[in-house]
Amino acid sequence: MESKENILFIVSRFPYPLEKGDKLRAFYQLKELSKEFNVTLICTTDIPVPAQHQQIVNQFCDQIHIFKLTKAGLLFQLLKTILGSKPLQVHYFYRKSIHRKIKAIIAQSKPKHIYCQLIRVSEYVKNEHLIPKTLDYMDALSKGMERRIQTESWYKKWFYRLESKRLKQYERRIFDYFEHKTIISEQDRKLIYHPDNQDIVIIRNGIDESFFEVLPVEKDYELVFTGNFSYAPNIEAAVCLAEEILPRLHKNGINCRLLLSGASPAKRILELQSKHITVTGWVDDIRISYQRSRVFVAPLFIGTGLQNKLLEAMASGLPCITTPLSNNALGGIDGENILLAEDIDSFVEKITQVLVIEGNFSSIAKNGKYYIELLYSWEKQTSKLLKLLHPHS
Repeated sequence: MESKENILFIVSRFPYPLEKGDKLRAFYQLKELSKEFNVTLICTTDIPVPAQHQQIVNQFCDQIHIFKLTKAGLLFQLLKTILGSKPLQVHYFYRKSIHRKIKAIIAQSKPKHIYCQLIRVSEYVKNEHLIPKTLDYMDALSKGMERRIQTESWYKKWFYRLESKRLKQYERRIFDYFEHKTIISEQDRKLIYHPDNQDIVIIRNGIDESFFEVLPVEKDYELVFTGNFSYAPNIEAAVCLAEEILPRLHKNGINCRLLLSGASPAKRILELQSKHITVTGWVDDIRISYQRSRVFVAPLFIGTGLQNKLLEAMASGLPCITTPLSNNALGGIDGENILLAEDIDSFVEKITQVLVIEGNFSSIAKNGKYYIELLYSWEKQTSKLLKLLHPHS
């Protein structure tokens, strides 16, 4: 039996639990890649990683190296950010001491390929010229920062403006250090401002097949929105739902309750709790939150990339209402497998239609589920990555 080749897989956060998009993508890519390679996982972290989380990820790895980001080191990196030209996203996750250890791991494990998730960790290996490397941009981080300029407080705008500019420059500059580049959507690929950005391979996210299962759960909420609720676009969307859309529905005589379900709810989210709104915080099985509800609503007006929450909701058999911005990466067809709304009025109208004449929208839910099942399996998406990492297989 032919032995597996070694690869190095570098991430900026430990890929478990699955409460953030980058962790979800890394976890399932690790799972698929481990079938073909011996994977050495390297990750930085600014929080402790419990042993049980390591055990879950360890089943897909030959070795795991976890490097702690100390607060003292962070202060020094922040100073370098102010004085230098690299983005904070890059400085935050970089330490010279970790770089030396990674070089030693490379020398010892002799990987056939190096895979970096996000530009945050690219500094660690950009000058390893004797080993083929792949950079997963994942999203156009610069555009995400640029969109936040409009929604942040006046005293924060300067930072997001500066970080967006630096990210845009860095995304272009780092391109030429890597033999292969990947990204999550066509929309994001166009936002990497390099003349050869068409060479970036689009590798979308997938969905775990367990989301297609029907659970014995009572539907006791009309609306649901999920996500990491410390993330600005999700906070803004939740507040929009709770303070603008829901009151309009009630005023129009539509009696409905909203479920906000996801990790790390910020204070602003916790304050939304009321007799009509439930904030759950982290749940062990997010599938239950979807299947307790009749409609998934995502008024996301900022942010980039493919929204995993949309994949999960559609796979769970819910009619989904979101913005054209969020659908750009997904590629759904309005009125066929998804419903699109551009403003508050449109969201109120679409939600009302689904709740009042729900039978007319069961086909949209069914088509949405089929669409995700057809296109968004992790195995199918990761097969494209395998061709880059292991071109002769």
